[in-house]
Amino acid sequence: METEGVSCGGEKETDTPPRAVFDANIYVAAYLSKNPRSPNKELFRRWRSHEFVLLVSRAILEEIVEKFGTLGIDPRLTVELVAHIMADAEYINVTAEDVQQVIIGDPDDDHVLACAVVGRADYLVTYDPHFDCLEGEYQGIQILDGLHFLYIVRGDVRHGVK
Repeated sequence: METEGVSCGGEKETDTPPRAVFDANIYVAAYLSKNPRSPNKELFRRWRSHEFVLLVSRAILEEIVEKFGTLGIDPRLTVELVAHIMADAEYINVTAEDVQQVIIGDPDDDHVLACAVVGRADYLVTYDPHFDCLEGEYQGIQILDGLHFLYIVRGDVRHGVK
């Protein structure tokens, strides 16, 4: 159930968890990090605690499998990750018509963007510099890196991102 209020600044507030799409590089960064306190690992712990809604599409899942395979990550671990994502994330059906050519440098990124648009994401989380051409926003979706999204999930307003 969604409840709304008004903050002291006159902005509308809601307790609905944020909706986010992770680019495949976020999954890779979390897996490769040796630091158990890394921002990417913390994001996955917070997702599993239902602090935000993770959106995923077929193209994103395929890219995760491809990237993990390229890195030589044990296929059993990849299957386990994909199973967790499929069990707990919100699957977004992205059609070919939904994918617009926006990111010239890497057409695969257009599929990530389409998932965010179709899934009504609040955030697209990526380390990919190809998204820099959008200057941090696309159709109302904030585009930011893992650390800055973690600040939002934590409610850390000291960093000026909320």
